[in-house]
Amino acid sequence: MKNFLVAAVVSILTFGNIYAQNTDLFNGKDLDGWEIYGTEKWYVEDGYLICESGEDKEYGYLGTKKYYKDFILTLEFKQWSNGNSGVFIRSTVDGTKVKGWQVEVAPKGKHTGGVYESYGRGWLIKPEADKENILKEGEWNTMKIKVKGSKLTSWLNGTKMIHIDDEKIGEGEGGIALQIHSGGGVKISWRNIKIKEL
Repeated sequence: MKNFLVAAVVSILTFGNIYAQNTDLFNGKDLDGWEIYGTEKWYVEDGYLICESGEDKEYGYLGTKKYYKDFILTLEFKQWSNGNSGVFIRSTVDGTKVKGWQVEVAPKGKHTGGVYESYGRGWLIKPEADKENILKEGEWNTMKIKVKGSKLTSWLNGTKMIHIDDEKIGEGEGGIALQIHSGGGVKISWRNIKIKEL
């Protein structure tokens, strides 16, 4: 009986560790597991995921084929020109119309880390003004997003940017999507996109 209990505990711990592991959403080689929405450019170069405005200068999205509900997402991004982008959570895309919540990635002073609801209520929360300088333009930045139930928290370069508890976010269903903002001139590199499901 004792051996059985020990084996059971080991199995539970092993399963828990496997379940809690980070999973790479981007393999550094191609867009496997992702789907392109719109006519803007998404490609892999030197192991990095690149998004870039195309001739249409419209919105573009790269979304996961899988839906994710509760998770911790970490990624790194570098803005090469106009860095107006975002990371959508629990979101769906129809053509280039997105439904869901965007954790902002934008030029300095444009509320990176804040939460915007597209085609809905607009800005739900922005970082405090003194946090606008956390963004390192032209350098690699690390973003962390935790979503559990109705609660969403974002961090930028180790600094907590926002925390929100919102009923509609709690009801959301969908995948993760990266954005190219309309207007042209957008180019951003992404790497180390990892998720831990909770």
